[in-house]
Amino acid sequence: MASGDVSVSIEGGVARLTLSNPERRNAISSGMWRALAAFASDTAKRTDIRVAIIRGEGTLAFSGGADISDFDAARSDSSGAQTYDELVEGACAAIEAVAFPTIALIHGACVGAGAALAASCDLRVAAEEAFFAIPAARLGLGYDPRGVARFVRVFGSQGARQLFFGAERLKATRAYETGAVDQIAPAAEVDALAEKAALRIGENAPLTLRAAKASIRAAEGAGHAVATEARRLTTLANASADYREGRLAFAEKRVPRFTGN
Repeated sequence: MASGDVSVSIEGGVARLTLSNPERRNAISSGMWRALAAFASDTAKRTDIRVAIIRGEGTLAFSGGADISDFDAARSDSSGAQTYDELVEGACAAIEAVAFPTIALIHGACVGAGAALAASCDLRVAAEEAFFAIPAARLGLGYDPRGVARFVRVFGSQGARQLFFGAERLKATRAYETGAVDQIAPAAEVDALAEKAALRIGENAPLTLRAAKASIRAAEGAGHAVATEARRLTTLANASADYREGRLAFAEKRVPRFTGN
């Protein structure tokens, strides 16, 4: 039977999500996909989160992919495969669409659906020995075109070709060279690097961050509704108390104190 859990803690404006299924290298079960989507949905009502870090438990794997113990029950035929794809794509799209920036903290293996989740985040911080892989071609699996498009956006067309055609490992160091990974560090240092990145982002004006994220997503082709939301958030930021605080802090040569208002 499928197992695993997604734990969530929120402190100091930083949400920390941990994929916990260590017996299966943090493979993501159906219940875990639903938990990720539920977290994303819940954030629409919250203003206390400025940035999120998503990671796998331990240091062996961000995630080894979808939990194959789900497959016999949920993905044994084309109809079940389509339903399962909708679950995975829905969760990835929901994480992609949360209003604030997200960081994937990657140790070890980042494979298949785990790589899809990492690609759904805005930024990726990885240990030097981490790697990405898409084994679909070794499984005879048809990969959802929406998921393929996500990999193209993050890894580029050639990177996506390498991942899907070769079904081989792409080292984090190579992904860093191409821009798919934003920062790398030795395994012993990468947690602190991700935390530092989150805290640095969290110090900035929340409304500006949300407006910028929506605008970037609109530029990537996320659709009319996202473009409309980007314009709304930009107008909101420009009329905010935080904008006045930012100008005052600059004039007074001090660190601004942003409240999200």
